Amino acid sequence: MYIERTVDKLLLEWKNGVNLKPLLLRGARQVGKSSAVEHLGESFDYFIEVNFEKRPEMKELFEKLHDVHELSKSLSLFYNTPVEAGKTLLFLDEIQSSPDAIKSLWSFKEDFPNLHVIAAGSLLEFTLKELPSFGVGRIRSLFVYPFSFDEFLVAEGKSAWVKAKKEASSERPLLSALHNDLVQHYRTYLMVGGMPASVAAWITSHDYRQCQTELDDIQLTYYDDFAKYAKKVDPTLLRNTLQSVVLQIGSKFMYSKVEGSYRSEEVKKALELLCDAGIIKRVNHTAANGLPLGAEVNEKFRKYIFLDSALLLRILDMDMGSSRQLTELIVAGTAEDLVNKGGLAEMVLGWEMVKYNNPRSQHDLYYWENTSEGTRSEVDYIIARDLKVLPIECKAGTSGKMKSLHLFMRQKHLTDGIRCSLENFATLESRDKNTNHGDDNAVWRIRIFPLFAISNLFEGTLSLPEIWKAMPHK
Repeated sequence: MYIERTVDKLLLEWKNGVNLKPLLLRGARQVGKSSAVEHLGESFDYFIEVNFEKRPEMKELFEKLHDVHELSKSLSLFYNTPVEAGKTLLFLDEIQSSPDAIKSLWSFKEDFPNLHVIAAGSLLEFTLKELPSFGVGRIRSLFVYPFSFDEFLVAEGKSAWVKAKKEASSERPLLSALHNDLVQHYRTYLMVGGMPASVAAWITSHDYRQCQTELDDIQLTYYDDFAKYAKKVDPTLLRNTLQSVVLQIGSKFMYSKVEGSYRSEEVKKALELLCDAGIIKRVNHTAANGLPLGAEVNEKFRKYIFLDSALLLRILDMDMGSSRQLTELIVAGTAEDLVNKGGLAEMVLGWEMVKYNNPRSQHDLYYWENTSEGTRSEVDYIIARDLKVLPIECKAGTSGKMKSLHLFMRQKHLTDGIRCSLENFATLESRDKNTNHGDDNAVWRIRIFPLFAISNLFEGTLSLPEIWKAMPHK
């Protein structure tokens, strides 16, 4: 069962583009890279899939043949399928297993430029680090992640809700009934997660237990992958570090909390590998005095977010006792409890911002924390919007409970901020009694975005109903 994704439109644009380059799909294991390419393959006359993990003998072919025309002839014979420019899609899957195949992408661009070539790999970043100069300017990358909430809604047959949500604003909030329905579907999304196998199980069965079975398989696959990192980091350290990330979601990461009395440098290496595998993502502390945000990063303060909410629940349940309390919070807790406890909503918010951003490049996440002794204040995310610093706080309380956000705005001389909650769209305005703006009429403007509508912040978000119309269906 294939469910349309936003990446489908980007793949079609690549297929029909004028300046064709080999395309490299990057992302964690089982987020849907191969399925999306196979789906695209249905729109070609011919499709060849070379999987280097399933057919390791194919590595030798790429090692021996460096002329891509000779290579294409051999592939055509091996798979009994023509390799013709404009008609054939050549898919090199799990390409991280063959550095020679990665290098061949450069040759395809130079010597066979009209052939459609896509490569993908789950542990690709490890190999690419060892080939730092490969394909510069000749390869196009596309980053793939689990389902966003908008994609999940479309999979549920709620594309009209996506449209209504994107048209809503502080001036035109959602109808109360639709807002309540979206809150309930957001809760479901937290339980099902965005991994394609889990989403497909939910769409066909609406049974959480079937989703959990798929998620257990994915979790074990990730753990099995740790053995492949053994030359770099002890697999036990990787597992303990991942478990510690799960337990420290929403907080500054403390190396000392990783079980096993490992040195900080060892844990840092494990975190780096988990980031490269796409399983976790770093959230950097920034002073946020201006742009770019990455110019003022404090490496002593970092948070990490895990790839998927439902996978997080499975790790809690299988490895650390039980996820019952957090599960009950998602299913039946109040909006305030769901947002303010456990860091789960903050984690999902971070990933949603990544998913709705330009997928042709990687995007860093930033947060702010007051590092002065004797104080404790933090803003969950800091982004750049319209060449300005924009703070985003994940809260369910009223404006009187946004002390950290107000402190940050006062210190940085800002007047605009975002509060993400499960409330409807709205705007809160108040005067800063301690203003340093030099303007007695300075007003704080806090816009409220529902957690399920953060895509409204990102211009150019793809319209999923339009993707359906553009896709060739057989």
